[in-house]
Amino acid sequence: MKKIIGLLLILIATINFAVGQKVKASPRESVNGKIIEAAISIDYGSPSVRGRKIWGALVPFGKIWRAGANEATTFKTDEDIMIKGKKLPAGNYSLFIIPNEKECIVIFNKKTDQWGAYNYSQDLDQLRVEVSPNKQSKSTEKLLFIIKDNAVALLWDNWEIPLEIK
Repeated sequence: MKKIIGLLLILIATINFAVGQKVKASPRESVNGKIIEAAISIDYGSPSVRGRKIWGALVPFGKIWRAGANEATTFKTDEDIMIKGKKLPAGNYSLFIIPNEKECIVIFNKKTDQWGAYNYSQDLDQLRVEVSPNKQSKSTEKLLFIIKDNAVALLWDNWEIPLEIK
């Protein structure tokens, strides 16, 4: 009888552990790289398209968006950098985007411990720049940030939102 109870407890523990290992729909991802002398790191939630219309629907035009899923995306640089001719001082920032069909506003905000964009405050913006999204012929299923050469880019669905860095 003790063996049966012991086996049942092990079975229950195993099932609970297996259920607890469920993969998140939008797992946290990070990318690190160097542009010129600046070490840059981006930490973000990576949602998938999963057949949904993204730009102008799931991510509405003209509204602040956390540039990822769940917690706000964070962008860190250990050196001052120039983006679209404007200086972004070394530091850690939340990254937000206001998407539109022809121009997107990319925002670096000083408050980093945010969930989503619910407590976003424009008063804490360090830098805002306007960039044009590029339509891609190939779709990117999972939201992805890349750091290469002299740029950072967000790729998702059929859009690339590039940031040239100097």
